Amino acid sequence: MKLATKLHLFLLGLALSLTSAIVSAQTTTVIKFSHVSASDTPKGKAALRFKELVEEASRRRIRVDVYPNNLLYKESDELEALQLGAVQMLAPSLAKLAEFGSPDFEVFDLPFAFADKDAVARITEGPIGKGLLKKLDSKGMIGLAYWNSGFKIMSANKALKTPADFVGLNMRIHPSRVLSMQMEALGAAPQILDAHEVYPALQVHAIDGAEGTPASFYARKWYAVQSNVTISNHGYLGSAVVVNKKFWENLPSDLRNAIEVSMREATTYGNLLAEQENAAALERIKKMKKLTVHTLTEAETAAWRQALLPVQKELEGRIGKAIVFAVTRDSDARRVSGR
Repeated sequence: MKLATKLHLFLLGLALSLTSAIVSAQTTTVIKFSHVSASDTPKGKAALRFKELVEEASRRRIRVDVYPNNLLYKESDELEALQLGAVQMLAPSLAKLAEFGSPDFEVFDLPFAFADKDAVARITEGPIGKGLLKKLDSKGMIGLAYWNSGFKIMSANKALKTPADFVGLNMRIHPSRVLSMQMEALGAAPQILDAHEVYPALQVHAIDGAEGTPASFYARKWYAVQSNVTISNHGYLGSAVVVNKKFWENLPSDLRNAIEVSMREATTYGNLLAEQENAAALERIKKMKKLTVHTLTEAETAAWRQALLPVQKELEGRIGKAIVFAVTRDSDARRVSGR
């Protein structure tokens, strides 16, 4: 073979290699991020913030397509879609993870489990929360973060001050074994409905009341079809951001790092936003003349706790006494001290 021909072939091979390298470097990894909240909620805004951060951090090697408000999948279908690889990222409620075969996550739904936001952070940011996320590996998921929605209030068309006030009511809940048991312990009938179904159900009196965060109550205009609100802070509502395990393991380490760093920042942003929006919504709710707003007294709180204590006792065997104790100890200490 002539020297000129060999040189030509060498240069051609080099050019093809460089072209391949450039194409490889420019390959975009697409993350379909599906969730069931509206874009203007704290969760929706946190998802958009994550998209912005990770696309910049990865120098556009990652593109995040966010699908809010059930655009791709309903809450009942999304985890299966993630396992099958139809989507790469979700932010399901912790109750949904418990329902999907990870019962340890039921601890987050226990009534009066957390004394305040600091108690939540102690668990979600500590070894217990990280250990729970690690258990998702066996379900084909990698847990990246906890996103807070806040503490819940109760609403109905009557005052809800004592456990006896719940007897005979149909109360909407998220899908959750714990929340079903909670309502039954109070003497109410739990009704599972998607969030967008609650308003019309309240309007035609198919249900009598609901629990949810102040921000959700206000944003979904439940105040137009409810006359009473009880500021009970009886339960915590949160989500976990999860990714498909196979997708995650196939990512190069630098892209995994970009996702983790961006997720931490988006989590801080979203959790602070949820806290601020709940506080603002609560102030608006208190000022509504058509609403009667009641804050539980210490005696009333004690009566609710006592009525709901059997829920915790019954679930200790399923969740694990050690986890239940670790999560509820701050709340129990406050109860004993009377604070």
